Amino acid sequence: MVSEDLPGTQVGGLGKHVVTLSNALLEAGHAVDILGRSDRVHPGSAEEIGFRGQVLPGFDFSRPGWKESQLGFFNPVKRPWFARSIARAMLRQAGRYDVVHYHGHLPMAGRYLPESLNFVQTRHDQGSECVIHLRFKEDHVCTALDARDCAACIHPTPNTLRRSVSGMAVRRYRRESAHAFARHKTIFVSDFLRRAFLRAVPDADLSRARVIHNFIRYPYLRERAAGAGAGEVRAGEVLLVGRIDAGKGFGEFLAQVQGWLPPHARISVVGDGPLRARLEQRYAGPQVRFLGWLPYDEVIRMSARSHLLVIPSVLEEACGTTILEALALGKPCLALARGGTPELAAYQLYAGQLQLCETMPRLVERMVEQLGRPPVTVPLPDTFPMDVFQTLPRILDFYNA
Repeated sequence: MVSEDLPGTQVGGLGKHVVTLSNALLEAGHAVDILGRSDRVHPGSAEEIGFRGQVLPGFDFSRPGWKESQLGFFNPVKRPWFARSIARAMLRQAGRYDVVHYHGHLPMAGRYLPESLNFVQTRHDQGSECVIHLRFKEDHVCTALDARDCAACIHPTPNTLRRSVSGMAVRRYRRESAHAFARHKTIFVSDFLRRAFLRAVPDADLSRARVIHNFIRYPYLRERAAGAGAGEVRAGEVLLVGRIDAGKGFGEFLAQVQGWLPPHARISVVGDGPLRARLEQRYAGPQVRFLGWLPYDEVIRMSARSHLLVIPSVLEEACGTTILEALALGKPCLALARGGTPELAAYQLYAGQLQLCETMPRLVERMVEQLGRPPVTVPLPDTFPMDVFQTLPRILDFYNA
C-alpha cells in the first residue's frame, strides 16, 4: 500500500481506508506493508495509525518549495515531478510484492510505472481532473470544463498569462491521469467519480477501471455501539463529524439552523480544521458545542448514542465513510443529494434512513421534523454489505485481473 497521507498523528478518511484495508488483508493471510512519507516515519508509526504491519519510508514532501501561490498560477511541471518521485519510490520496493496499491493525490503516478507491474490505484476524490481535488470554488460546486478557468483557484483575478499557464498545467494533469488509467487498473470509490472524470476527459479509456464503494470495519463498529449502550441514546442529540473546512458545509448548516433548534436539541461538532475557531466563536453556546478531534472509538460511541447524524457537505462527496458508518449503526442520516452520496442509499438498514435533501434549508427542516419524533433504535444485523471483509473478495479479484 502506498499513500502520501500516511503516517501521521491524525489520520483522515483516506488514511483510515488504507489502514482498514491493509489490516483486513493481513487477517486474511496476506503480507502487507505501507509505503509512506519518509519525513513522518518513526519507530512507532505503525502503532500510531493502528496498522498491524510495517510502515516503510518512501518519499519526502516536507519542502515542496514551488511557490505557486506567490506566482499565482499552477506549475505544469510540479505534479508530474512529485508523481515521478512517488513512482521511483514504488519501483525501489515493487520487486518484493505481487501488487502495488496506491491511494494518493497524484493520479498520473501510474504513467511512470511499467505496464508489467501489477499496479492498482484507488481514486478517493475528484483529484483525477481537479488539481485542488475538490471541484469546489467560491463556495459552490465547480462545473467549469475549460482548464484555463482553473486559474481562479490559485489567483483571485488571473490575467491572460496566468490563465494560459494554469490551463497548460491542468490539461497536462488530466492528460497524464487518463494515460495512467488506460495503462493500469483503477478503482473509483463511486460511479459519480468515474462519470465526473469522463465529463472532463470525454475520450478517456476507463476500460480497466472498476467502481468499488468505500467500506468500514463493521464488527468493530457493532462492538463499540453495543458498548455505548442502546438505552443511552439521547433524544435531540445531533452529531456532525468531519474536517471543519470550506466545502464541508459546517458554517452553512450552523447559519441555517439558527432559531430552528427545539429546546431539547443539542448539536455536537467533532473535528478540527481551519474554520473551527471562527465558527466556534460565532455559534458555540448551550445548544452547539465544538469538541475538536476525538479518537475514533469515542466518535463511534457518540454516533451510537445520537438521535441522528448530519453530513452537511455542500461539495460533492465521493463516497462518505461517515455516512456508511451512520447507516451501519442504524442511525437516521441527513445529507445533501450531491456527488456519490445518493449511491449509498443502497446500504440503508431501513427505508428512509438516508434522507437526501436538495437544499440546506430543506435539510434543516427535515432535521427538526426528525427531532420531533422518538429516536430510532433498530437491532444491528450480524453483517453489513459494506464491511471490509464483504468487499475484500472484489478487491482481490481486481488484484488478480
